[in-house]
Amino acid sequence: MTADIRDHPRLAHDDIVALNFVRKKVPFIFRRHYRTGLRSHIMEVLNPVDVRHQEEGVTIDGVRWFPRPAPLKMLRIFRTRFEELESADEELDRVRMVNQYLGPDYVAGSEEFLVDYRSGGRRDRLLCGLQEYVTGEVIDPWGRLDSTYLMSLMGRLRSRKAFPVGITAEEWLVRVRDMAQAFLRRLQRMIENEKLIPDLAGVGNLLITPSGRMKLVDINNISAISSGSAISLDDRGYPVCDKSIQALFILQEKVAGDSGDADALYQRFLDPERMKQVEAMVRRFHLNMASCAGASSYPRG
Repeated sequence: MTADIRDHPRLAHDDIVALNFVRKKVPFIFRRHYRTGLRSHIMEVLNPVDVRHQEEGVTIDGVRWFPRPAPLKMLRIFRTRFEELESADEELDRVRMVNQYLGPDYVAGSEEFLVDYRSGGRRDRLLCGLQEYVTGEVIDPWGRLDSTYLMSLMGRLRSRKAFPVGITAEEWLVRVRDMAQAFLRRLQRMIENEKLIPDLAGVGNLLITPSGRMKLVDINNISAISSGSAISLDDRGYPVCDKSIQALFILQEKVAGDSGDADALYQRFLDPERMKQVEAMVRRFHLNMASCAGASSYPRG
């Protein structure tokens, strides 16, 4: 196996504590999160007591439970290699921009840091982030997104005992749509002012929290929106900018209840001929991922 941690398919606790910038006796347990993917390793930062309760069980009212521990934080280790410090600074600036426009209510807060990473006798820059853990259910921008779908998310939150007390289903649905409008307005302001858009296309990048708030949890792939007709691809060959704008339109129409179809941005990116070209690129991306046996959180077509 390669010595560089960015090339590992998955990581475990021992891999993290073996890093030169991590204390060997760190008072936490690191566990791989199920959403580890193409652009970063994502590790849950857990309290050892909570892990022991899951493994050994706890007795409550005579019943033995094995509760899954809630992460204290999420540790993200970017796979991207930065040849120059300026490239890393640019990535950090984009993350700060998203945090600035969306604010703590609508994006999982993250403290990004660059470290001097040593591996195999070499030194390199490694970008990491210590991110807020968000309780919520995945909202799939490519799903139905109607009231029945939103009610199913509410049901899952109830089953996890994460649903707020004293609010009816109807009130929660109204709250979801109101907060979706606020979330999308902030995103559109960032698009207009900074010509940047985060990755909305990947399934799992957006959560609905128990309060009904839409929250962005993936800030690993922030795209610049070009003014030309060329379809840009990210470093993995995915047309993430175009697909994110498509997802934005769907969320605006189906969740927030405002199509915005007269918007010049949508008219350009949702042009039928352009969308056909984008879908062809998506198919090529998935073929490449399949040939490399790589995992992808993006929907097929």
